Amino acid sequence: MWKQIPREKKKELVERIQSYFYDERDEEIGELAAENFLHFIMSDIGPTLYNAGISDAISMTEQKWMSIEQDLEALKKSEVGR
Repeated sequence: MWKQIPREKKKELVERIQSYFYDERDEEIGELAAENFLHFIMSDIGPTLYNAGISDAISMTEQKWMSIEQDLEALKKSEVGR
């Protein structure tokens, strides 16, 4: 999973974690501790967040599809008896 995040983005995330700990908890944590925390979030919590995003995407796709079906139904022409 680490390989999927570009080095610069990982560095930014580590810095944001360090800032969070300093700003919110008045604690200074080192780069290694912040990397370990990031790894924990990604491996233990990340899949739950990812799956929630996928579920949201499925719901949105289903809603869009229903709207498309309604639009297509509205385009049907009436058939008059022959």
